[in-house]
Order: sequence, then structure tokens, then C-alpha cells
Amino acid sequence: MKIVFVLPDMPGGGSERVVAMLANEYAKRGYPTAILLFAGNRLAYPLDERIEVFIAGKASRGNPLIQLKRLINMRRFYRENRGCHIFSFSVRGSIFSVIAAAGIPHSFLVSERNDPSRMSGKRLRDWSYRHAQKLVVQTEEVKRYFSEDIRKKSVVIPNPVADDLPAPFLGERKKRIVSVGRLQPQKNHRLLLEAFAAFHQVHADYELHIFGVGELKDMLQRRAEELHIDGCVIFRGFSDRVQDEIWDSAMFVLSSDYEGISNSMIEALAMGVPVISTDCPVGGSRTYIEDGVNGLLTPVGDAEALAAAMLQIAGDPALARRLSANGARIKESYSLTKIADRFLEEMGIGIVSDTCT
Repeated sequence: MKIVFVLPDMPGGGSERVVAMLANEYAKRGYPTAILLFAGNRLAYPLDERIEVFIAGKASRGNPLIQLKRLINMRRFYRENRGCHIFSFSVRGSIFSVIAAAGIPHSFLVSERNDPSRMSGKRLRDWSYRHAQKLVVQTEEVKRYFSEDIRKKSVVIPNPVADDLPAPFLGERKKRIVSVGRLQPQKNHRLLLEAFAAFHQVHADYELHIFGVGELKDMLQRRAEELHIDGCVIFRGFSDRVQDEIWDSAMFVLSSDYEGISNSMIEALAMGVPVISTDCPVGGSRTYIEDGVNGLLTPVGDAEALAAAMLQIAGDPALARRLSANGARIKESYSLTKIADRFLEEMGIGIVSDTCT
């Protein structure tokens, strides 16, 4: 029976990266695997050629005719793949799948990827989650948010660490601070710019490289100009080889106001890049980071504390080396193989080893 991942689109981002990793792993093991996109056709990450990609529709922007056509296409796909295992990594995908697969044999897993308290349309979301056999959440804090009936079917499974990440860099790191994430309010790059401006007064030879695209780019560029740091802040856009781009950086900074789990933060840790993160809801950063041991945590929205953490790493090479070495150890606990197995176990799917290449 086919494993079907459901997403609106795959333009690049944490959820999309996790789906690509899991789908590739399952295809490699020989499981029939598909990705259903219901609001686009972009594929930012490489996919195994054995993975079926089904485009059910385009972005609707609220157009009911486009949404209806999407549902018709999704229902046709589910009918042709009776008995499939639906793995939805999207709230809207969960809602659409419940409607489109009604009356068609299937199993249903939902993965909550963000802070559920920040979402709109909570009643419709919870209605769809009640139709799932399992709700996968990333932290205990997310699990506690939901009502008792949804909590009973919830399980905590953290994000995997990719197997093909570069080994930790051991030489002299470049004087480059990096951040990876969509340029949107949740990520609070404005806070990062303000902290970097204070840091730059002490370390004028460092650059800040921001990877990601989004609607706030122009505003953030103007803010960098206002802070007189535009000459040393580089907006890099999206990169499909961002791991190679940040591997030898002095530090990685996550400045989010809230976050499920930042995949880019996990990968930075696993590659041994010293990491600073806001201790943001819903606890994803503190799941992976022990403050002062394998990374540094700072309060949400506190530019002064963020700048102080950046100064601490830049000014203490021994601390930077210790954070690097300890951070890289998360690869042992959160390997892709282990996390992929957890999803299968929760859905009662028999586990086969990686022998079907």
C-alpha cells in the first residue's frame, strides 16, 4: 500500500525538506511512495525517481472553483490508490484529505509542524485531526495544547537529521554569521538585524548572511540600511545547497518568535556550527539545545541578549569549539533511519531495511 505525503507545494522550507527526506528514505527501502501537491508544482529538493508526484491543483487564493477541482483531483487519486497511507504535513492538506478520501479505504496520519495556538481555523483543523489514526507532534508542549481526545492519538516524533550532511568543519571558521528561514514575521529577522548591529560595533569584520525568500525582504533591507549595516548584511535568497554554504560559518542564529522545530537549526547543530536560538514556543529549540552545552538559548524578542550571545561565541574560541563538538552529537539520536522507522511503527506499517536500492 502506497505512502502518500500531502503538502500544498514544495518551494523550499523545513516541512518540505523533512517530507523529501522521508519520501526518499521510503522509496529507497522499496515502499511505493508518492507526494501529493494540492496548491502548486514546485519541487525545491531532489527526489528519488521512484517517487510519484501528483499535482492536484494550483493555489486557489480563495477561489471555490479551484478548490472544488482540487478536491475532485484528490478524490480521483485516493480512489486509484485505495488503502494508501496518507501522511499529511499540512493543516489544509489534512482538511482536504478528510473530505476527498471520505468513504475510500485508507489510513491517515497528520503531522503538526508549527505552533498550533497561532493557527487560524482551529475548529476545522481539530475536526480533521479527529479523523486521523495518529497525530505526530514535535514537542510535548504541542501535545499538551490539544484536547484530551486528540492527545490520546498524539505521539512526539522529532525531526530527522539528514544522513548526507557534511562532517563538522575543523579549521578556522569564516567570520560569517548565518541564518536560514523564510523572510516572514514568524522568523523575526528584524530582531536579528538589530542584534547584529550591536554585535557589529565590536566585531566590524563579520558579515551576516541571511538565506531565504519572502515578502519581508524589502523591509529588512531598508532596516539594514537604517542600522548602517547594509554593507555587511547579504540576503542570499534560497539555496538548495545551503548546508555547504553555512558549513564553515562562525555561528548560526535562529531569531524566531515561535517555531515548530527549525530543520535548518538541527542541520547546523549536526554539522558542528555553533548555534544560538531564541527559546521560542513550542519548545523545539530546547528539545535539541541544552543551553551552554551544545548551543545557546536566548529569550524571545530580546535583541540585547541575542547580541550578547553572539559576542560570547565570537569572543571565546574554546566555547565555540565545545558547542560545535557537542552539537554534532545529535546525529546519533535523530538519524533519518530512526525517525523514518518511528513513523512506520506508529501507523502499523511493517519495517523493511534499506535493501531496495
